[in-house]
Amino acid sequence: MARQDRAERTRNAILDAAAEVFDERGFDGASLSDILARAGVTKGALYFHFSSKEELARALASEPWGAAVTVPDNEDGGLQTVIDMSHALAHSMWTNVRVRAGNRLVMEANFASPDAAVYEGWIKLVGDLLSRAKDRGDVRQEWDTQEVANWISAAFMGVQTQSAVLTNRQDVHERLTVMWKIALPGLVPPRRVARFNPAGTTDWSAQRSQAAATA
Repeated sequence: MARQDRAERTRNAILDAAAEVFDERGFDGASLSDILARAGVTKGALYFHFSSKEELARALASEPWGAAVTVPDNEDGGLQTVIDMSHALAHSMWTNVRVRAGNRLVMEANFASPDAAVYEGWIKLVGDLLSRAKDRGDVRQEWDTQEVANWISAAFMGVQTQSAVLTNRQDVHERLTVMWKIALPGLVPPRRVARFNPAGTTDWSAQRSQAAATA
């Protein structure tokens, strides 16, 4: 048990160090020697857990999509859940270096044969939630929910990237709120638009202040 705990701590130390280096330098700019130095582990310890820099990058590339809020299993999941998930993911990209590095790795796609599943899983999840919303009359019947899910994913990535470039993501929630303010009247029947909060149902103010202090 103690050996397993040590192995897990070492693995996490390697992932944390790799995330910092990949976030700063991207895949091509990062080296295993930099990661080893940052993690404070031996080459043997690294290769026990990861066979290559590419395998290490792949382990991080899936981080962003596990960072969103838990999706309800009941009928409550719908359009507001999608809005809340987008804010939770954006916040994690701002404050969590593993998520941020994973996002950079996926977007740069510098390592061989990038795994499209990290996008496809997110798009499918959003599409399934929108289908629930459409069944309840919360999404206009003329919309194909998978097409909308593709658009939301693309729009979200653009919003968070622009926020990263211009303000180091300090205004990501405001930009995302504007995106949803513009989108909701086109997605939702007019009588139902007021039911949805484009800023999300979580108050991000405390988390935002903490993140800004450490950014």
